[in-house]
Amino acid sequence: MQPWSNEAAYQRIEQTSTEMLSEMKQQVSQSLYTQTFHLQPPFGAAGKPNGMIFYKGKYYISHEWYPFYSKQGLSYGYQYESSDLVHFNTDGSVLKPDSQYDNYGIKGGSTFVYQNNLHFLYTGLGLSREKLLFPYQLLAFINNHHQANKYPKPVVENPPENFLPSLQDPSVFEKNGQYYALFGAQTEEMQGRILVYHADNPLNWQYVKPIKTQLTDFGNVWTSPDYFTLNGYDILMFTAQHEEGSTQAGFLLGHLDFNNFHMNHGDFKLLDEGFGFTSPQTFVDNTGEIVLMGLLEAQGDIELLNQADLAPCLSLPRTLSIEQGKLYQRPYKAYETLRYNEETALGYANKFMRQLHPYEGEQFEMCIDILENEATEIYFELRTSRNNATLITYNTHSRLVTLDCSESGALPQGDFGTKCSVQLAKPLEQLRIFVDSSSIEIFCNDGERVMSSRIFPAKDSTGIRTATESGQVYLKFTKYNLNSIFDLEL
Repeated sequence: MQPWSNEAAYQRIEQTSTEMLSEMKQQVSQSLYTQTFHLQPPFGAAGKPNGMIFYKGKYYISHEWYPFYSKQGLSYGYQYESSDLVHFNTDGSVLKPDSQYDNYGIKGGSTFVYQNNLHFLYTGLGLSREKLLFPYQLLAFINNHHQANKYPKPVVENPPENFLPSLQDPSVFEKNGQYYALFGAQTEEMQGRILVYHADNPLNWQYVKPIKTQLTDFGNVWTSPDYFTLNGYDILMFTAQHEEGSTQAGFLLGHLDFNNFHMNHGDFKLLDEGFGFTSPQTFVDNTGEIVLMGLLEAQGDIELLNQADLAPCLSLPRTLSIEQGKLYQRPYKAYETLRYNEETALGYANKFMRQLHPYEGEQFEMCIDILENEATEIYFELRTSRNNATLITYNTHSRLVTLDCSESGALPQGDFGTKCSVQLAKPLEQLRIFVDSSSIEIFCNDGERVMSSRIFPAKDSTGIRTATESGQVYLKFTKYNLNSIFDLEL
């Protein structure tokens, strides 16, 4: 199938032939890189999460959806439904760009409850009076049949003084009986900010002010804002987009004064120190825990792969906690129900590279426990073959864990990184690794640090190997195959 033209990117799925839709679904089903336990639409590209909530016994997870893959094209809202946040079905609700103010795209937003009913505050892309694309802030009421009834006019239209028309990705929360909405924004000086609005009801949003942080010149626009409290701390989360095109998805940890919206905080910290993780959002699960999901996408174009191969997905759900003043992220515990065919290996590794037999796979969870360590460096290779290997290195002296994707498989064109490192606060005790058809997510020391990346190895790259630089290490490997979370149908 040929890449979609700009004209095709703006066509609507409602006007697309059944044959074309079938062809697009077939391209995804035949791809080696379609994910099995990450949320991904049946065709087209997932965009940033734009509404996640637990409501009346069900989880509703939604994201921007670009059916014809181009993120410069038309976008819809795509939603999944789950009773356990593990096994998913599509509930049939797709928010369509079919009004005056969103007919060029459904963008970021937030689902919330008002008077016991679901509402969706979101950014729609429409035409201004000058016939230019303009972001409008729109409201939809979600009825009991999960159909969206849109309010006919924007609830926030023009940006405040000194800000460009770039308001986007509203995030709604309730505090002290008041509703607040945070918007990603850009000043006239091309600096990123988060703007605060408040309301007694979701039709009447009033501008308050920007949140004052210590980041006065950090990124030229901030997107996907989010706010929540955890263990007495306020956490402000956003994705900073920089002028050269790079993005950083992270958070500020501290205390936000709701009288003047000044935030005292520490350094901006990345949520994921790998590649291609962006636009995370949080919600509260049925037990009251904070759960985070973000977008995982490949960096740039890869000449050998098609659009279906490269289609973005959502990350695994991650449970958040604060421990000793630090944010920890752990894989959502209920994902353990996907496990089957447990295999365990226990023994010493040394400087001679050792293939673990019969342990291999394309989609699996691997827990590696470091029981005794006298090695200078430890090497773990996953999805290995004659030509491919995704390498994880641990340096005992520096406590650096490094993910090296330079030989993982097909690589993007251009100047994109393939190696990243994190430094642990204490010696490495455990790695918990999730490998899907085209991704890897690594949780170090029970969630102290996280690194993720999309990877595109060859079909025969299924091996697992280990070695050291010098000295030996006593290791326990526990590997699980993981079932698919669902079979998507549109």
